[in-house]
Amino acid sequence: MTIRIPLRLASFLSLILIMAAGTFLVLRATPEGLGLSDDSIAYIAGARSLLAGDGYREAWLATNGYVTHFPPGFSSALAFIGLFGLDPLRGARFLNAILFGLNAGLLSVIAWRMIPSLAAGLILAALFVLNGDLLQVHAVAMSEPLFIFLALCAFWNFDLYFERPPSSIGRGIAGEWWWLIACASFAGLAYLTRYAGLALAAAFIVAIFVLRTTWRKRFTSAGIFLAGFLPWMLGWAWRNQIVAASATNRSFVWHPIAQDNLTLGLRVFAAFLVPASTWVKTIVKVPFLIEALVSLIFGAVFVWTATRAWKYLSPLTPRPSPTGAGKQGAREVVSFIAGLFIIAYLASIVASMTMFDAATKFKLRILSPIFVCLLILLVFAIAQLKEKKRNLAIILTILLLGISAYKQSTTVSTWAKSGQGYASFQWYKSDAMAYLRELSDDVAIFTNEPAAVYLYTGRGALVLPSGYDSARAESIPGFEAGVAQMQAEINAGRAVLVVFDDGANIAGEVDALTEGLNLAHKSQGDSIYTRQP
Repeated sequence: MTIRIPLRLASFLSLILIMAAGTFLVLRATPEGLGLSDDSIAYIAGARSLLAGDGYREAWLATNGYVTHFPPGFSSALAFIGLFGLDPLRGARFLNAILFGLNAGLLSVIAWRMIPSLAAGLILAALFVLNGDLLQVHAVAMSEPLFIFLALCAFWNFDLYFERPPSSIGRGIAGEWWWLIACASFAGLAYLTRYAGLALAAAFIVAIFVLRTTWRKRFTSAGIFLAGFLPWMLGWAWRNQIVAASATNRSFVWHPIAQDNLTLGLRVFAAFLVPASTWVKTIVKVPFLIEALVSLIFGAVFVWTATRAWKYLSPLTPRPSPTGAGKQGAREVVSFIAGLFIIAYLASIVASMTMFDAATKFKLRILSPIFVCLLILLVFAIAQLKEKKRNLAIILTILLLGISAYKQSTTVSTWAKSGQGYASFQWYKSDAMAYLRELSDDVAIFTNEPAAVYLYTGRGALVLPSGYDSARAESIPGFEAGVAQMQAEINAGRAVLVVFDDGANIAGEVDALTEGLNLAHKSQGDSIYTRQP
């Protein structure tokens, strides 16, 4: 007797397996815990501070001030997990592993509604789980996985909102308007996870004005969206203004993007597009090849999105009906909003780098939301190709899955060998950290790596005086006075100075900082200075 499994059930079971595989891959790639950076420690320390009932504070610093630079979403999620007894350092690993699987599931649902096709949903989920770069994003204790999850939830609810026919404000409150409010709330939560959530809100507002047919519907829908989004944004800004007299701890200063930052971004895109690291090294050496490829991709996205918007706005073009023939409106809404978000997000990070925070770089984590949307548009393009050239679409899909699986296998193997960043053995086996753990609690620690000191000693550290503001990309006064004050504390026996990794991140200032101090300990490129005996 042959048992036939319904197609929907088979697809659902397959999706569950893909999601479980995604969760397993993150855990497999991080046997020593997630990769850790300065920002990672800030989120973890903030979560511990919340759990301790002290509010959202900079517990990794001796000053222990209120956090305003990092929005609270990720730390709040870690603190919630901590309520069940799991320290945020460990909780981050399980949260991001689960999010990798959940994000794959959300992409599958979004693809099914966009095409619609159960196979397309499974293909997009598989491409996501098999993407080595997006695995790396989830294998680091950062806020991007949660931001992607919330953004995808907002996409889904926006799609559900446009699936239903527009109604009057009276009937709408009990009908499709709830989907728009849910979309706005997820966008607000995304903003509280990363300030780039503002680009997400901008994309939805633009989409509303493009997709709605009358000015009354446009302003009504936009007003309801803002009513759901602004409380999250303004509430956080109000809190920051009260505790720190600054809404976001950022100020306007013009600083054009440096060439080395652009080069970094191009290399990240090359790594995302090319299956082997050796190929990336070869390709980046070819003059203007990566620049041309990236320009071609973004140019195509911009032209496609602008063309779609023009068709929607044109009175001569019939609008797709959101009812009747298979949710045609919902399918076009998903791909359109993905294109809009790429444009809005890229514009937002360029604006941030040039006007608010020069320290932000085109790193993988920063660009990861763009990569997720590019995967959405890729599957949409393959589905369009399938309508005309089925065999070519199938071959292309198999090729993409095969290449992705190959790259993913090497990524997992590489990451599983040792911890990344502060999770590396060079930190947890550091003799300098062992020395610091023996210090009396009343001895302060000045260091160029306060996050690492907090992680391995449990103590907040003091940042070093500096003559350069990396966020504003400009020299600042007071360096000499700061050094004199620091050295006075050290010479009085109330503090020590620790320089890790030979001061690689404070090049040019090490000699001035250490002049006249006693070198009490040196090992593995780390030095500890105390007062003269």
